[in-house]
Amino acid sequence: MVVLLEMRNWGVDPGSVLAWQVGDSAVAWVITSCLLLLGLVGCLIPILPGHVILLLAAVMHRLLLGEASGIRWWSFAVLLLLLIASQAFEFFSGAAGTKWFGGSKWGAWGALVGGIVGMFFFPFGLLLGPLIGALLGEKIFAKKENTPAIVSGVGSVLGTVAGMIVKLAVGLVMVAWILIDALEWI
Repeated sequence: MVVLLEMRNWGVDPGSVLAWQVGDSAVAWVITSCLLLLGLVGCLIPILPGHVILLLAAVMHRLLLGEASGIRWWSFAVLLLLLIASQAFEFFSGAAGTKWFGGSKWGAWGALVGGIVGMFFFPFGLLLGPLIGALLGEKIFAKKENTPAIVSGVGSVLGTVAGMIVKLAVGLVMVAWILIDALEWI
């Protein structure tokens, strides 16, 4: 209890876990800004968990500045919901594109598996994985002719691109949410 009273005397918010170590909001903002930029890059590059890094930026900002951060605790729930929704949409977007363009369940499964395998062959595998997966699923398992199989594969690519666009858009919404919350208190 004495330590908490002393922290208040020094002008440090005892509700902040790390404020006594950092002591300067400029340092906290530099860390937060770097994490926000890295998170946005991660929204474009699947190797980095962009949305997770953005959530981490909000958590670190809150830990470093405490109540002075401006980030309310319920904001973390909103950011977590955005993260989950975006990841689910991106995960199933290639398969949904295949189905949208008339592909079978085999083509959708092929696009899903191809998208997962394609992540390991960045950057070309991002688009070629779902395309090849849907094409093989349609040809081998659904026994479709070339034209419908190719249309299904193109649908998987368009779905994957739509998923990437949504992922980036949600990342931008998360950054805006964090900044609006944090700057509201300044």
